[in-house]
Amino acid sequence: MKDFSRELSFKTSRSSGAGGQNVNKVETAVTVLWNVNESGFFNEDEKVLIQNKLKNRINIDGLLFLTVSESRTQLMNKNKAIEKIIEIVNKALIIPKKRVATKPSKGQKQKRLDTKKKISDKKENRRFKF
Repeated sequence: MKDFSRELSFKTSRSSGAGGQNVNKVETAVTVLWNVNESGFFNEDEKVLIQNKLKNRINIDGLLFLTVSESRTQLMNKNKAIEKIIEIVNKALIIPKKRVATKPSKGQKQKRLDTKKKISDKKENRRFKF
């Protein structure tokens, strides 16, 4: 798990939703910004992988951003935002294993056919015969 938290920048804003007077006067929502293109922490291949997998979250300027307003304090929201953005980027760096296509063995095919024949015989025996 790569920690690139030194490259992050933060902006604060007022949280939306319920909270009374606290919401109206305190900037507790935290938006974390990270410039993918200018990152010195990842190589070019990793940057391309991040940009492809997170293209819906990255804006035209190449900034990946995430807003957190879960907590009532700015510090807790900042910590949560750091955790989330690191988790998102690390998930984007995972390359899934290629699936190897396989065929059923002769034994498996025969077992399937035998089971089908048993069920067919069972249902045939239920019928009334003249």
